[in-house]
Amino acid sequence: MLSATRHRDTGLDPDKELGLPGPSPDKPASDQEIQPAVLENVDQEKQSQPGSPDDATGPALGRWNSSRLNIVRFFTTIYGFIIMGMNDAAIGIEPYYHVTYTMISLVFLAPFLGYLVAALSNNLIHHVFGQRGVAFLGPMCRLIGYIPMACHPPFPALPVIMLFPGFGNGIEDSAWNAWVGNMQNANELLGFLHGAYGLGATIAPIIATSMVTKAHLEWYAFYYVMIGMSVSEWVLSVAAFWTATGRVHREKHMSAAGEKRTTTRQVLREPITWLVALFLLGYVGVEVALGGWIVTFMLKVRHAENFAAGMVVTGFWLGLTVGRIVLGFITGRVGEKAAITIYLLLSLALQLLYWLVPSFIASAIFVAFLGFFLGPLFPAAIVAATKLLPSDVSPPFHDDIALTWASKLIARP
Repeated sequence: MLSATRHRDTGLDPDKELGLPGPSPDKPASDQEIQPAVLENVDQEKQSQPGSPDDATGPALGRWNSSRLNIVRFFTTIYGFIIMGMNDAAIGIEPYYHVTYTMISLVFLAPFLGYLVAALSNNLIHHVFGQRGVAFLGPMCRLIGYIPMACHPPFPALPVIMLFPGFGNGIEDSAWNAWVGNMQNANELLGFLHGAYGLGATIAPIIATSMVTKAHLEWYAFYYVMIGMSVSEWVLSVAAFWTATGRVHREKHMSAAGEKRTTTRQVLREPITWLVALFLLGYVGVEVALGGWIVTFMLKVRHAENFAAGMVVTGFWLGLTVGRIVLGFITGRVGEKAAITIYLLLSLALQLLYWLVPSFIASAIFVAFLGFFLGPLFPAAIVAATKLLPSDVSPPFHDDIALTWASKLIARP
């Protein structure tokens, strides 16, 4: 990116070096005649300079490492996604409360409802409070849920309590997806972001199971860990996004149609919003169902031991994590549409092999590779949607607006 200092040192004309037409020698350039592309380059230049005013008021666009502030923000979002992946790892609730599977399912339905509320309110949160509001509310809502869970309240209170972590996860999920999805090398970066979710989902059952079976702690002891991590995330997130205020967001995301903000109703008028939401709804349903169904299948059909069945599930989540990171570098090169088609076909074949080949070892291998090829589908769909959404509906997909609906509405309960 060219700076004014460089132009003075080299004597090069900035318009010529950028390959853009300069002002006519017979007619001085006015503000209205400045080329939009020049303005865009100047704006990006200002945001990438550490000492510029824009860097003090909002995250630099373009690259994740364009400034120290951006680097801190990116790793803060990674940490938030690890916590998000660890959200549902507590075990032992059923025997503790002496309730049925149906009653337990209500506890896991509540986070979905929290996501739904986040989907309806996220646009307003950004408009009023900016990313600072997300950084504050996300971890705080988790704490509002985790602290009572650590106190093991009466069972009827659990579904109500878990609404709050669902809401916090919902606003963070969409906001950080949108922010990272607007950067250069979005496939690779979203691969790391969603790989962090997979990492959390991989390590959390190991931690929770060890606490219950090895340390002989109760199921709610796992929430002590979650409280500590959420407090640290709250401090880091608020500090990192403190200058990303609502005013900054409003200045950067004005609707192309005028001065009014882009509303949720405008977003919902776009067919691509619903198509992506339906695709991700199906994807997340498959991902979550597999994560819960693998143990039952390995125990009842493959006649595996409890520990071995648990390791197969760990292999699935580990494969999903590695796939999101590794295949993220391939997806952008072959194209999102082609990559999604290939990953879906390979996942379907591996699912059939996992089901039909009557071997424990083969099933464990197939399910690990199934996770590997399923993993990158979510971030690839997000990147594809950012390219398909009209620019007048989703201002440069930086913080939240259009795809946040897709990435939250489907939720990860």
